[in-house]
Amino acid sequence: MAQTQMLFAGFGGQGILFSGKFLAYDGLISDKQVSWLPSYGPEMRGGTASCSVVFSDELIGSPIVSEPDILVAMNLPSLDKYEDAVVPGGVIFVDSSLVERKVRRTDVTTYYIPATRLAAEQEMPTLANMILVGKLIRETGVIRTDNIDKIIDKIVSARHEALKELNKKAIAIGLQYE
Repeated sequence: MAQTQMLFAGFGGQGILFSGKFLAYDGLISDKQVSWLPSYGPEMRGGTASCSVVFSDELIGSPIVSEPDILVAMNLPSLDKYEDAVVPGGVIFVDSSLVERKVRRTDVTTYYIPATRLAAEQEMPTLANMILVGKLIRETGVIRTDNIDKIIDKIVSARHEALKELNKKAIAIGLQYE
């Protein structure tokens, strides 16, 4: 694997940091070197948010992802800001419910997932992020699917116990999305 650098970006409140935390935790239980670096504007909910996640077989020199292999863009400002930073041959996942324009680059693979619409239709409007995570897992294989339940059980707090099954359902929707 060498190293995989991922960047999640969107508005605060879209679950950007949680998505990154989910993937980072897989790195921990899979004995990978991992870093998770959240970043958000002072506005938090409604402001900008991003999260860098790095998986590596070797020590990670910097947790900052400036040239992601994988970009998840949940809004247009994030796609505008980070599209050109993705490495040639990289992968971009776009929430096409909120981003109408297409990726301009031809040297990356792009997936358009109407995650916000799918989440609303399934009556889980706050879990579009996890639908995108499911699609990311399916298309990149960056984590093992047999770790999903363990990760959800670990990172969803007891206070939000009811959300465990909904998170698993959202990931399953992304895994199955064509």
